[in-house]
Amino acid sequence: MTNEELVRKAEEGMANAYAPYSGFLVGAALLCRDGSVFTGCNVENASYGAAICAERTAITKAVSEGYQKFEKIAIVCSSGSYAYPCGICRQVMAEFMLDGQVILADKEKGIVEFSVKELLPGAFTRKDLFHG
Repeated sequence: MTNEELVRKAEEGMANAYAPYSGFLVGAALLCRDGSVFTGCNVENASYGAAICAERTAITKAVSEGYQKFEKIAIVCSSGSYAYPCGICRQVMAEFMLDGQVILADKEKGIVEFSVKELLPGAFTRKDLFHG
């Protein structure tokens, strides 16, 4: 799947976003190693802390369906600019796709691609729990 196709899937996911407090809609599309794609959107909550980001929604959906090997994730937002993942999302990405790619789209500037390692250098991983 091309980055452009994955971005379109993320836009489809964004259509389901629930963001009555911020008005900031986010969509994500996660590509599994077997070619399966899971979409996600942000879901806000009046208690704020109960909100979940689009990236974690997509990853959680995939894991709950038995998938744990991911190649890349595309992220889009309603402002049309690059939507860099938050720190919590970066850490969750590191858990499942440390060597994976993050695709961001800007309506004017186009598509950029980063590795999860670039976005979260020195990520805390399983090997840190078991001392190497």
